[in-house]
Amino acid sequence: MAHIPEKAEGPPASLSGLPNGDPLLVTRLQPPVLPGEFLRRDRLLTRLDEAVRLPVTLVNGPAGAGKTLLVAHWLDCGRLPGPAAWLTLEAGDNQPGNFWAYVREALRGSLTAMPADLGVPAQAEHVESSLLVRLAAWINEQQEPALLVLDEFEHIDDPDVVQQLHDLVRHTAGRLRLVLISRTEPPLPLHRYRAAGELAEIRAADLALSCPETGALLERHGLRPSESTVAAVHRTLSGWTAGIRLLALAAQDAEDTDTYLKRIDAEHAAVSDFLLAEVLNTQPPATQDLLLRCSILSRIHPGLADALTGRRDGQRILSRLHEANAFTEYLAHDWYRLHPMFAGILRLHLRAVAPESYEELHLRAANWLADHGHYQEAVEHAAEAGAWWFAAQVLVDELAVGELLAGRDTSRLRRLFTGMPPSVHTPAAELVRAVLHLADGDGESALRLLRRMEERLPSEDVPVQLTAALVQAGAGRLLGSDVVADSAARTAHELEPKAPPGPLGQHPELLSLVDADLGSALLWHGRLDEAGKALDAAAQAPLSPSTARLRHDAQCRLALIDYLHGWPGRAEHRVRQADEDADRFSLPLSSRTDVRDLVLAATALERDEVKAAQAALNRMAPSGSGHGDPVVALGCAVIRAKLHLALGRPEAALAVLEETRSRDLADRTSEWGDERLAVTQSAAQLAAGRPQAAAAELEGVQTRAPDSVVTAAQVRLAADRDAESSVRALQALQSNPAVGSATRTRALLLLAQADEARDDANSERLLVQALATARAEQLRRPFRESARWVRHQLRRHPRLAQGHAWLPDDLLPPAPKAADPGDDVPPVETLTARECAVLVRAGRMMSTEEIAEDLFVSANTVKTHLKSINRKLGTANRRDAVRRARRLRLLDES
Repeated sequence: MAHIPEKAEGPPASLSGLPNGDPLLVTRLQPPVLPGEFLRRDRLLTRLDEAVRLPVTLVNGPAGAGKTLLVAHWLDCGRLPGPAAWLTLEAGDNQPGNFWAYVREALRGSLTAMPADLGVPAQAEHVESSLLVRLAAWINEQQEPALLVLDEFEHIDDPDVVQQLHDLVRHTAGRLRLVLISRTEPPLPLHRYRAAGELAEIRAADLALSCPETGALLERHGLRPSESTVAAVHRTLSGWTAGIRLLALAAQDAEDTDTYLKRIDAEHAAVSDFLLAEVLNTQPPATQDLLLRCSILSRIHPGLADALTGRRDGQRILSRLHEANAFTEYLAHDWYRLHPMFAGILRLHLRAVAPESYEELHLRAANWLADHGHYQEAVEHAAEAGAWWFAAQVLVDELAVGELLAGRDTSRLRRLFTGMPPSVHTPAAELVRAVLHLADGDGESALRLLRRMEERLPSEDVPVQLTAALVQAGAGRLLGSDVVADSAARTAHELEPKAPPGPLGQHPELLSLVDADLGSALLWHGRLDEAGKALDAAAQAPLSPSTARLRHDAQCRLALIDYLHGWPGRAEHRVRQADEDADRFSLPLSSRTDVRDLVLAATALERDEVKAAQAALNRMAPSGSGHGDPVVALGCAVIRAKLHLALGRPEAALAVLEETRSRDLADRTSEWGDERLAVTQSAAQLAAGRPQAAAAELEGVQTRAPDSVVTAAQVRLAADRDAESSVRALQALQSNPAVGSATRTRALLLLAQADEARDDANSERLLVQALATARAEQLRRPFRESARWVRHQLRRHPRLAQGHAWLPDDLLPPAPKAADPGDDVPPVETLTARECAVLVRAGRMMSTEEIAEDLFVSANTVKTHLKSINRKLGTANRRDAVRRARRLRLLDES
């Protein structure tokens, strides 16, 4: 018999959990247990045997048609083509991240060892395509076809989920046999499957019980009705399995079975109403009361049931209902669940007979769930009850407010609390409201609200004070106040030892957010080293779905600091590492920080890759606002101006800078920010051929950053102002080992130009040093900025260009026709095995997408490898890289 995961008392430790942090329910990964009264139907078992030879099987029929139990029985008979996995879907799975988290776990439990790098989704709303590529590759490696049963597929209509599932079917080419159990027509392209002969269907007409089967099912329940009674039941219920079974359960205690069953033929109410009344009325009053009250719950614990009924019989009633296989399903660890269809009918009945108790029951549930550590469900029930003060209090007490900003289920929580009425004014509610202001990028409103209620915040309440520190730190970042952010961070870390360890351990994002906000505020004021320490603390948060986005932002801000220190290669490498972490949790590009693209644009410009820089800037938020983040807004303005300069548009660069200086990027001004704008504006004036205007831009500006010192020296040398002190400043940078490669390259080029008139040999030596410094990272932009002088020098001394084919072609001396420049120069670094594999396929004229599919990696990963290959080989494109690698005998293409 093929492998189906065995039942367990609870989720095994290896389960990864949902993107929102909820555990995966192991019972959803198992077919249901067949009731003792189950009716074997050989004609349908044979149909399934034949159906699963095709890639897709659809078992479609109305609720209660017997779809699920049929497939479960077929699995139990062991008539399978290979290992089988089961997944019962719910409404919450209609999001890519949740859906694929469960599918991944279902397959992991039935197929051979899952690859360690397969990855897990980080967000409910998104899953990276690379994860699905790896999943398809793993399925294709299996020795036998894999069977995946998706029960209750009617919950799935999200276009992304549907397209991704279709792609998985297509890319596994029959190695995955999909069985869909659904009440509705699935939104998959069934017409294409039919036309291709890839779809088998078992429909409602096939599932309906025949009249003899109706009689057999009634007999399985211990009833002996007459043929006329069986015919009446069959005629009225049209072979509806669940209806017949529920009716049989209700009739078991009837004195006259035939009379009882024939009533359904004359009942004027809807069949569902009749069944509800009859089934519910057959239960003892206490059971009826528990079922109605607990219908508001997605899952039921005996203690929670007692809290709703006010009695202590929850365990006894739930156990009896479960043992009788009536209405309830056992989950794990004393948790139960009502059958979803039955629960829905009960909720409607509850609203009809006791509408006044609906909100009260939700509030009781919220209290019990909060007391027992289930804060997410508690918050939802409190909101459903209209008890917003309690919902906010639970979120604060559990130190979970950070999830509104960077948590595992941010979007859902924000939508939930957006509905909180403005009339709710408790301290916890106001704190939540202040955090929502932060989420909207409004630091001023958040800080104003916090200060207005500071006296009402109980000083001894650690969760409240920690939440207030979070608000203060976030406001400090948005307002550009390092003082406010620093004060908040000190308070938060002083409170850390006093905080309840359980909630703090479950929510590492809270303190990490405070550290990240402090780092960003310090960065706004140019305190780069201190900012780096705070951001590094945030980046060291435990890697999990709840911290993935936060860690990514902190790592990218550290990359920005690397760039500002003059190390573009380090900066880009750090961004790539941050992306790898984000890929593990399927963070979509749209949810990643704007700082990422800011750094990629800046580093691309240093290599003179103008199109790549433009593309990165275009991916950022409109106008590079950074959603209220002054660091991002400033950085975007400076890089956009530099892009205009690279394109030869100094006036456009000046317009961008003037517009930026005309608006307040933050509440607190930054001398460092003013310095960066002034220095960039000075460079633009110089590029426009106005050296005196360029020098005037720097009057009264303290240039402390190394790259600012270089630009100031360049401007003053061009304006013939204070040349000696400018040279000394450049020489100091030359001898400083902490100065980054981009800054050092520019300093060396300026010194070389300054020395040319009096010491030609030293000028040549400095040019050689500049080339050597820039070669590893292929920093073309500094040489493009001094293009006329560099071109002249390389034509005078062609040997200096040897091994530097990475320089722009128009700067290099004409190459001899007999050979390409740099043919015999070994690569800067040895190509890795994966880079060689990419290059071999590039030599076969495969596209980026084809290489990615062949190697089971993403297209972005292939592009990254190709960039690295070009850098190492000193080439500009894949064709030249293939040619040079072949000449150097670096590839084994056998």
